[in-house]
Amino acid sequence: MTTNLPLPFCHDLADEAATIAFGRGIAALLRPGDVVALWGDLGAGKSCLARAIIMARKPEENEAPSPTFTLVQTYGDIWHFDLYRIREADEIYELGWDEAREDGILLIEWPDRLGTLLPENRLDITLTFPSPDRPDRRMICLTASPAWLDRWSAFRALVP
Repeated sequence: MTTNLPLPFCHDLADEAATIAFGRGIAALLRPGDVVALWGDLGAGKSCLARAIIMARKPEENEAPSPTFTLVQTYGDIWHFDLYRIREADEIYELGWDEAREDGILLIEWPDRLGTLLPENRLDITLTFPSPDRPDRRMICLTASPAWLDRWSAFRALVP
């Protein structure tokens, strides 16, 4: 992980609608060149959150399918990577990594697959299942590199 801001910001998301609402809020704060690393187990809600971000920034898109098999989907300046199936970090270059890094907004599922290629200047979002009794509930935790400091209070303001 990165050298993070002092404390992670964590919040309980009651259901999928709350995840979507949080994603829309994050979308409004993103800028060209941003890297958002989405961490979490299978089914944790990474694709749902990415889809909410994409749809908020690109409402003209009718759908935003997860790039589970295509590995990358582009929506204008947004690049959504799902790296679960890559074997070597260098495979990322075949997916347009250099072009995406120029001025795109990158949403990266399974960022650990990048190894040392994962940019240090990024927003890390981790989704977990805090309770086996509530499978629809998620805990979302945000940490970021110091370059995100100017937006940190805005991220915290996304929740009541």
